[in-house]
Amino acid sequence: MKTLINKLLKLSDKKNYSFSGFQVLRKESNVNKIFKSISDFSNNSEVRYVGGCVRKILNKEKVNDIDLAANIEPKSLSKALERNKVHYYESGIEHGTITAIINKEKFEITSLRKDISTDGRHAVVEFTDNWYEDASRRDFTFNSIYSDLKGNLYDPFNGKKDLENGEIKFIGDPEKRIKEDYIRILRYIRFFLNYSKKKHDNKIIKIIKKNISGILKISSDRLLDELKKLILSEGFLKLNKDIFCLEIINLIFPQLKNVNLFKNLNKYARENIASQDFIFLLCLMIIDETDNSDYFLYKFNISNEDKKRIKFLKNMYPKLRDKKTFSEKNLWKILYLNKNNLLNDLINFKIFQSKNVDNKIIKLKEFFIKQPPPEFHIKAKLLMEKYNLEEGKELGSKLKQIESVWIDNSFKISENEIEKIIKN
Repeated sequence: MKTLINKLLKLSDKKNYSFSGFQVLRKESNVNKIFKSISDFSNNSEVRYVGGCVRKILNKEKVNDIDLAANIEPKSLSKALERNKVHYYESGIEHGTITAIINKEKFEITSLRKDISTDGRHAVVEFTDNWYEDASRRDFTFNSIYSDLKGNLYDPFNGKKDLENGEIKFIGDPEKRIKEDYIRILRYIRFFLNYSKKKHDNKIIKIIKKNISGILKISSDRLLDELKKLILSEGFLKLNKDIFCLEIINLIFPQLKNVNLFKNLNKYARENIASQDFIFLLCLMIIDETDNSDYFLYKFNISNEDKKRIKFLKNMYPKLRDKKTFSEKNLWKILYLNKNNLLNDLINFKIFQSKNVDNKIIKLKEFFIKQPPPEFHIKAKLLMEKYNLEEGKELGSKLKQIESVWIDNSFKISENEIEKIIKN
């Protein structure tokens, strides 16, 4: 019976779409080897593009990652890759997902699934070889479009049409879909801002508001990951123009107190926002004179490197309006003490916070991007040999004093000044 259904489904593939985007993907990536490895595994084994990469190609967007679906179980999937010497790791094997790696390029491959039970956060799944069953468990119609290597589409819920019409449609009952996984509330916001050409359906508004408390079931890591996707998407700047989307984001992320900053960015900031990373854009929204950013760091799991960036800007925030902060001399000092990335963050922060374009600040940014940090060449060994100092606290103290004078004097210090510090 299943074989007959699969044959019928293959026959129901609408048309032979030869999209140039799929040809480009085929030429510019190593995906050919994945397709061949799985297709050659058995007479019935098949793999297709699915989800975001298909949606983006159809919408003529840049493809950032490649997701694939296969009609064989994870064990067989692993064997298929091993036979062709394709390296992989089990990135989510309990849900049927493995990640293949070819020349450092990653491909996430998931076996077809159907949901057995859901609790709003996790799903218990069963593997299947039925493409329609796999499509039926997905969230939105334009995320349930599959494509073979050449661009032939399998689109059981007319997602391509919805994408073209700018309609954000849940598959099946919207409330049921949301209750299966409450992260879909945030996904709805992101997709609406990026693809919608219509107004919100009042029914969807009521369902989301009714179920908003379900977000509490979602892990902070998943929430942060979805927030990152939203902030880095082209539709993010539409957030302040959409009352409902803004309301939901404020409810889920109350720490984004300064999100309205993006409503009236100056010309330079608007033109350069695409080149900024997630952590910097996040800083603009969470940093103020309160402990708001500290609470965000407490609630969400941020890497130590990113924490350092956030805390640096938080410490510098009270000094943003002080002209001395952005004097060339002081910026050299900041560069030496904090290195290029933090100095760049600070200058960008000032630019994005400003209502008007400050050409002086922009010139300073362009200048310091090319500058290496000054090097302090006076070492403890030199002082020990030249001034007969012994290793210990006194040596360390003298070295710090010399460095401090060197910094304050635009990274210059004379022999007389060094001797004076040593003798005192």
